[in-house]
Amino acid sequence: MKRVILLFLAIGLISCGSSKTVRTSEKILKGEWVLNTVTYSESGNYNVTLLNDVSKACFEGSTWQFVPNNNTGTYTINNTNCARGKRYFIFKINEIDEATGLYDFVLKPTDEKYKSDTNIGVRFSLSSLSDNYMQWQQTLTVDGKPFTISMNFSKQ
Repeated sequence: MKRVILLFLAIGLISCGSSKTVRTSEKILKGEWVLNTVTYSESGNYNVTLLNDVSKACFEGSTWQFVPNNNTGTYTINNTNCARGKRYFIFKINEIDEATGLYDFVLKPTDEKYKSDTNIGVRFSLSSLSDNYMQWQQTLTVDGKPFTISMNFSKQ
């Protein structure tokens, strides 16, 4: 009887785990990244505040650290013309379709103990991920039309 219970427990734990695609993505994500550029799908001047924190110009050149084993991380604003310093977040990669390998990336800003005051996260499409390059995209509606923000990272 104990063997049957252990077998069901083991099957339950395995089935609740992340897919291979998500585990592989988390392994690649681990480490330090630099946010090189933030681009928009439409030309023009836009006053965008990313992650309810600072502007596009402030985010460019920021350094990001991801720790997948506990889904935490930090980013540091380095621009001297901005509110500099380290920020904390938790994240999760959500797989959409196993056949295509497409997935979303949810990032929730927190305090330094990884607790969120608002419990509000931001969803990005993890549109590209390799050993050296990562791109997040977020599509919003501006004046009734789609507007995509792309965040382009390189691994350090």
